[in-house]
Amino acid sequence: MIAQLAGRAVKVTASSLVIDVGGMGLQVLSTPSTLADVRVGEGTTVHTHLVVREDSLTLYGFGTAYERDAFVALQSVTGVGPRLALSMLAVHSPGTLAQVVATGDRASLERVPGVGPKVAARLLLELAGRLPEGDVGVLRVATDGREQVTEALVGLGWNTRDARLAVDAVTEGVIGPDEVSSVLRAALQRLGGGHG
Repeated sequence: MIAQLAGRAVKVTASSLVIDVGGMGLQVLSTPSTLADVRVGEGTTVHTHLVVREDSLTLYGFGTAYERDAFVALQSVTGVGPRLALSMLAVHSPGTLAQVVATGDRASLERVPGVGPKVAARLLLELAGRLPEGDVGVLRVATDGREQVTEALVGLGWNTRDARLAVDAVTEGVIGPDEVSSVLRAALQRLGGGHG
């Protein structure tokens, strides 16, 4: 199992990064909040989980082991694969997810695109007491917040127009470095709510 990678970031998109590890470029899929903290050309470390399928090997990486462990725990739920687990962590931080599960807040789970009433009920039932303890803390972001949130939403599957409208609907003015993650979650919740 590949549990961690450390190397130089050579490419960052809204949904993945490529890390040069000993001359080999490894693509790692991740959440927008983790990717927001990565700078091209700089050293980075991600805590990873390797998903093995018959026709593919896919690495998922996170800024903290806590977030990676939450990603693994989410996939233990029937009907939740890596893509949906990643979407859940894009909308809710691991700490928020733990609180949502502990309080039985099904409505918050249903704000995640792809999570309907049945999946939400299974998440509450199967995750009780299984999410890791801890918190990811505040992520540092040094680029334009509004454009970064919009690009992240496009990377998660929405068109640019809808992404911009969602960002405009949840915040006004400049998005500060410490606001990117919360604005992204709010925009995702708004877009998710629009899917019914």
